[in-house]
Order: sequence, then C-alpha cells, then structure tokens
Amino acid sequence: MPEKRAILVIEDDHAISNFICRALTANDYKAIPAASGKEGLSLFFSHSPDLVLLDLGLPDMDGLEVLEQFSDLPQEVPTIIISARDRESEKVKALDMGADDYVAKPFDPAELVARVKAHLARYQRLTQGGQRAENGQVIRVADVEIYPQSWKVYKAGREIKMPNREFELLKFLAEHPNIVFSKDRLFETIWGFDYVGDSATVTVHVGRIRDKIEDDPSKPRIIETVWGAGYRLNAKG
Repeated sequence: MPEKRAILVIEDDHAISNFICRALTANDYKAIPAASGKEGLSLFFSHSPDLVLLDLGLPDMDGLEVLEQFSDLPQEVPTIIISARDRESEKVKALDMGADDYVAKPFDPAELVARVKAHLARYQRLTQGGQRAENGQVIRVADVEIYPQSWKVYKAGREIKMPNREFELLKFLAEHPNIVFSKDRLFETIWGFDYVGDSATVTVHVGRIRDKIEDDPSKPRIIETVWGAGYRLNAKG
C-alpha cells in the first residue's frame, strides 16, 4: 500500500487547524499540524512533507518569514498560503516570494483539498522521472546549463538554486530561444489565469533569474528586454 502524502499545516488557530486536518485525513492525506512558525520549520525538517499549508498570522513570527526560510532551502516543496489577509498586495508579495497559491479565509474545505491535489499532481509531473543531471537533456546558453528533467541549473559548473516559478520561467524561455514573449503571455503560461497578481510578477522573477545567471544583471545578455514587447532568451548569450 503506497505511503500517504504528508501535508504540513502551519496554523495557530486550533479550530481551523483541526478543520483542515480532518478534511485532509478524509481525503487520505497524512496531516501534520504545527501551531507556530518555529514548530512548523522543525516539523518540516523532521517529516519532509510533500506540501505545506501556511498561515501568515502566526504567534511567534510572520508567515512570510517562514516562507522566506522555505525559499532558501535546497528541497522544493509546494506551499499554499491560507490567510485572513485578503489585500491584493499581501497576495502578490507571498506569490512573489515563492508561494504556489493563496487561499483566503474563510474557505471551502473541498476547494482547499482540490488545490492541494492539483499542486501535488503538478509538482509530480514537473519532477517525475528526475534523472541525474549528467544523464538528462541539457539546454546550454553561454556558461549556463539547464536540465529540464532533473530540475537543475548550473552556471560555470556551479549549481544555482531556483524556486519552481523561476525555473519554469527560465525553462520556458530556454525552450523557445530568440522568440519575444510579452509579460502577459509569460504570466498566463507560467502562473495561469486563476492566479492572483498580474504580469508585474514576471518582471520580478526575471530580475531574480538575471541576478543568478547573468555576469552583469544590469546589462543582461541572456534574458533580454525588448522594450514595449517583452522578453526573449538570447540563445548565444
């Protein structure tokens, strides 16, 4: 019998936490509750969950601080924010920091479980069959190597950590070299129509990618800006 997928629920409101955990358990997931940010981080390392549900209003630290620490980790785990903060600016900030989705309270448990299933399935599709980098397909641009199957990026032989959205954006541009894509097209392709935010998110992520792969991010040669049109990946770098 296959092992149940583990979901870490970082939520300090015990009633809401129990509500979420019951819904997950009823759908054959293993729910791991945490009542604070520090406890959530500890359980993350000790239990290696498949997905994290993260509240922003935690008693010991802001949920965005927890999200920031997740973003610095080598392992990529889908993270869904669940929060009473419903300002657009909060949602966009969380997504820009690496969250995969944002669910505002109050929420329908069936919808939350559906999003959990969708993100787990999506992550599995993206990483399934992950091969050793040296054995997989590789896309080379200047001194940057992109391995789509093993989800790795190297610059001058050194591995570069990239969160899911950054990698997907770089991979998409690298698979369509020398073609100009508008910010709206890139947002729709990578984030999807149902995501909170707008094409400005693309600009933020392009900037982060440039900081990691360009020799001089202020004068990019790999991901070029085509003013008034969008971005393209220069195959010659």
